[in-house]
Order: sequence, then structure tokens, then C-alpha cells
Amino acid sequence: MTAQDEIAAGYASEGAAIELGAVLVDGAVEPSAHVRIPLSMVNRHGLVAGATGTGKTKTLQLLAEQLSDNGVPVLMADVKGDLSGLSQQGAESDRTKTRAQDTGDDWAATAFPVQFLSIGTGGIGVPLRATVTSFGPILLSKVLGLNDTQESTLGLIFHWADSRGLPLLDTKDLRSVIQHLTSDEGKADLKGIGGVSGSTAGVILRALVNLEAQGGDRFFGEPELDPADLMRQRDGKGVVSLLELAELQGNPALFSTFLMWLLAELFETLPEEGDVEKPKLVFFFDEAHLLFSNASKAFLDQITQTVKLIRSKGIGVFFCTQLPTDIPNDVLSQLGARVQHALRAFTPDDQKALARTVKTYPTTPHYDLEKALTSLGIGEAVITVLSEKGAPTPVAWTRLRAPRSLMDTIGNDAIRQAASQSDLHGKYAETVDRESAYERLMAKVAPPQEEQQAPEPPRRQEKEEPGMVEKVLGNSAVKSFLRSAGSALAREITRGLFGTSRKRR
Repeated sequence: MTAQDEIAAGYASEGAAIELGAVLVDGAVEPSAHVRIPLSMVNRHGLVAGATGTGKTKTLQLLAEQLSDNGVPVLMADVKGDLSGLSQQGAESDRTKTRAQDTGDDWAATAFPVQFLSIGTGGIGVPLRATVTSFGPILLSKVLGLNDTQESTLGLIFHWADSRGLPLLDTKDLRSVIQHLTSDEGKADLKGIGGVSGSTAGVILRALVNLEAQGGDRFFGEPELDPADLMRQRDGKGVVSLLELAELQGNPALFSTFLMWLLAELFETLPEEGDVEKPKLVFFFDEAHLLFSNASKAFLDQITQTVKLIRSKGIGVFFCTQLPTDIPNDVLSQLGARVQHALRAFTPDDQKALARTVKTYPTTPHYDLEKALTSLGIGEAVITVLSEKGAPTPVAWTRLRAPRSLMDTIGNDAIRQAASQSDLHGKYAETVDRESAYERLMAKVAPPQEEQQAPEPPRRQEKEEPGMVEKVLGNSAVKSFLRSAGSALAREITRGLFGTSRKRR
């Protein structure tokens, strides 16, 4: 038995699988020695890593195609629009013919169902939003860059708002509550459970202003995303949801935290599935290092718990980054599939990172992994996955198949047109500014129309004036209303992972 045959035997799969490519040993490729990931193991999560320019994006495209073909919906980032070509057939060329021959692939140009989404308004895709209430204090603290003390204070603010039935739909709602709780009238509402110091409130308010300046105010609001809209099929194929950052490229932490919110939402709403033949949805968590950078131990513990538990809901998560060492060990140990593209080793730090990366792979008699990881060609990767029995497969130097869809962007104009024709456009395109707790409080203390001497048309900017907010929320009638407002909304809000909320429907 050749080395190629020995390695390929470890990847043999009787069930449905994602076909990745063919095995190379000593530079020789064996097209019949296939490397594949069993679909039943995809919800054991994975990692796609590699330096810029090594073919990582095309690997993501290949994985998305294979999952879609098997009826599995996919969510992935598309910061530069490079993956928009998934929506159109690829172009046959000498390079695709050669790659198909090398990998034993019966390549055929294919288009896949794609929906183009953006975080917040102002992007080229269908806008996605979340309310501040559902996002919760822990994830919002991560976005705002708050320390432990400030996060604890924000948690108290959310607790007070929840208990008073005060929905926080956008950043202005949160700002008004903070201003009330730091006023003389508001401090009495927190008597017995702590308080909000002026200095801490000032830090949180300044962070909110910075978030709004970076476009965050366009993300928080309604209509809120229904995660079920990411778990769809079209003509038997899983829909690929491509998410672009729109105006939030200056705050990529919001993007990574938004994906964490989605995972928490799915965990809270989906039923237990146990072992599944194929996942219900696969996340590709791009720029994963942003999620873990400067994260507290408590936050990392929550991520680890989510990754461990979400697979029982039928959800697979692939983290995408340059180095496996960007991922904490407790999370890395949960990633059953590893697709590692070439690494660079130009500096002493690069050499250390390379040595640590080698230690994350099973030992192999067929490759010098440290040498292999710096010698991989474009479109090649070192791969190990879990077999159908749950055991790690042998390390395989793999020449990956070529994507069957267009390996190029379709352009912003085409993306806008496709988004405008999406069935999600009518559901999410227009911002809904429904009556919130703020307006209800205003109505509660407003005098009857006939008692007003000189009625004026309502001015929207009054909601943003701190003085007005403090006067209204600090009014004695309002305080009485708040204390007795054990409203239906307050009773419906429950908080789960990361402090996210889920209203009973």
C-alpha cells in the first residue's frame, strides 16, 4: 500500500461527505486518494487557517459549495465581495481543467443560491439588525470595549430596564436610561441593588457615541433578524448567506460579536438534535482573532461553552484566521476539522507560531510538518478531520479542488440588484420605529390636548435631548408608573447565554 492509499483509507466514508481534494506525498498527487469530511462530523466544528494569498478564500468558497449541494445552509462573511461569485457559474479554463484532473474531480460550472446581507443600514445587501435588549449587556460590553467594572454596571442598567418593562430598542433608548439612573431622581430607583456612578456612566456614554459614529446606531433597531431566515433551502440546495460589513469596517469587533449573538440566539431557540446526518446550518466565523482579542476569562468561558453545546442543536462552526494560535486552546480543542494553508516564517515570532501550529496536528511519518507548512502551494493545505467514527484522520497534504462557481466578485451593482429582488428585502429593508417605552412614558405624563395653551407639532429631536429625558423619566408620575410596570414585556424577557434575551412568542 502506498502512502497515498494509506492516508486515503483514513478518509474513507460510506455516508455523504464534503470532497476536498487529493493526497500529495513527496510532490506526487494521487487523484483517486480523496480527502473528505463526513457531513455527520461537520457539526463537530472546524478551522480554516493560513497566511494571506494562500488560497484560504477559495477554500471557503469550495466548502460553501459542497455544503449547499448537500442542502446545508451557510453563513459567511464577504468583506470585499470576493465570494459573491458563488451566485454565478464558474468559467472553465486550462487551470480548472488541470486542477480537476489532479484531484479526480468531474468539474462542471455551477451557480448556487445566495442571499446578500449587510450589518445595519447603509450597505449593499439586505440590512440586518438586533435590538439592544436582545443583544444583552455582555456582548454589548465587548463591542464597547468596557472593563469588568463597567460591564457589571451595564448589566445593572439592563436589569433595571428589564424589570421596569422598558424596551431598549436602539442606542438612544439605552442612553436615556443611563441618564435617568445617574440623575437624583433615578438613583432612588436603584436603592438596595447598587448604583451607577457618574464616571462609569460617562465612560459607557462616550463608548456609545463612538459606536454610533462608526455606524453602530444603524445596526441596533427593528425589525430584528429572525435566525430562521438564515436556515433556508432553495430547489434542494442550502442557501448561502453572504454578510458584508457595510459601514462597520471601522468596528470589526461588532461584526464578530454579532455572529456570537446569532449563535446564542440559535442555541436558545433551536431544539436538541443530538447526532445528525448533516448540520442544519454552518457558520464561517471569519477574522476569528477579533472575537478573542482582549476578551475576559468569563467571556472566553462563555464562547467555549457555546461551541461545545451548539453542536447538539445541529449547528457547525468553522473559525477562519491566519494562525491556529489565534484561537484559545479550550476552543481549538473543540474543532474537529483543520484545513491549514501555508504559513510564513520570516521572523522569530513567525518561527515560534509555526512550531506551536505543528503541535496542534497529529504526528505523521509521511511529512515533516514544519517544512510542509511553509512549502504548501496556492490551493494546497494540510488537513486532518474526524472520521465517521469520531477519530482524527491522518494528516494529509492536499491539493484542493477548484470551486465550481465564479472565482471573482460580481460587483456592487449586481449585489444591490440581487438584494433588492430578495424575498427578505420587504421584511428587513425599512426601519420600523414602533412605539417604545420612551414614547409611552411621554404619553403618560403629557397633559390632555385641550389643556395645552399652544400645542406644537412633535419634534423627533426632543428624544435626544438629555435635559428632556431626565425631566420626563425623573417625573414623579413616571416613577410611579415605572414601579408598577411589571408589564407583559418585562415578564416575557429571559436572558440566556451571554445575557442575550429571548422574548416568548
